[in-house]
Amino acid sequence: MTEIGYTLMGEQSRPTHLVDDAVRAEAAGFDFAVASDHYSPWLAAQGHSSFVWSVLGAVAHATERIPLMTYVTCPIIRYHPAVIAQAAATVQLLSDGRFTLGLGAGENLNEHVVGGGWPGVDVRHRMLREAIEVIRELWTGRSVTYDGEYYELDSAKVWDLPDERPPIGVAVSGQQSCELAGELADVMIAVEPSAELGKMFDAAGGRGKPRVGQVAVCYDRDADAAVRRAHEQFRWFGGGWKVNAELPGPSAFEAASKNVRPEDVAEQIPCGPDVKRHVEAVQQFFDAGFTHVALVQIGADHQEQFVAWAKDELLPALRAA
Repeated sequence: MTEIGYTLMGEQSRPTHLVDDAVRAEAAGFDFAVASDHYSPWLAAQGHSSFVWSVLGAVAHATERIPLMTYVTCPIIRYHPAVIAQAAATVQLLSDGRFTLGLGAGENLNEHVVGGGWPGVDVRHRMLREAIEVIRELWTGRSVTYDGEYYELDSAKVWDLPDERPPIGVAVSGQQSCELAGELADVMIAVEPSAELGKMFDAAGGRGKPRVGQVAVCYDRDADAAVRRAHEQFRWFGGGWKVNAELPGPSAFEAASKNVRPEDVAEQIPCGPDVKRHVEAVQQFFDAGFTHVALVQIGADHQEQFVAWAKDELLPALRAA
């Protein structure tokens, strides 16, 4: 059975609210939780972007059973992979083994802030490959000196390591990333319900490994209000990864999405109280062979209502599907 997860979207909520949302999601019966790792929101209307590693530490302490995952962290520019190796090991310890490290090649939106330019995707994938190698080396517990093409380590050692190392997930969107993920990752991550991505992942060595997708939804008893909220905060969503990875800030996303209409958003994102419409959106991932699907409820002030509705109506319907 496909597991249904809940998304802690740091771009739309304060960190304290994210922790409260995680506790509610666990109590409601969600199977896992994922957390975004951003320096900036997609649009200024979202209005937030806290430090996910602090949030994950608090969530690990406040919850008891729900597995946690970054969706996703870019370990190649804004962070050095040595820092991510330490951070992930710490969260795995704090959560008693409930953490998966989701990694990706990043977006300009978050990585340009430290300067140095924005490399092309081929370079970023080479950097990601090397970053994963660095992280795995540091998780051996040895003192590591490393001289790579992109990263160096000078007698680096992660001193607090869990007995069970976190699984590593890699975000995919095409042939190159699927090959990297199939070879190096324990988990495939994607936001597109594409069976073809899974086939490429399998061919590169990913057969039998979990694959995690994500679906944006906008529950509200008032369908029109849900459409307005989704348009205000999520109209950037339709640009696709190739566009979204390149834009440098919220103002660029504002400009790129200025001609997107509410009805355009409603065609892509299920809005309102119709359970069937939400199930149909998630069903696409079921049909594409995903083992896990995380839901993103749009709107910081609408999480509690969504979780209550999901517990009573949406989760039972999805599990029946």
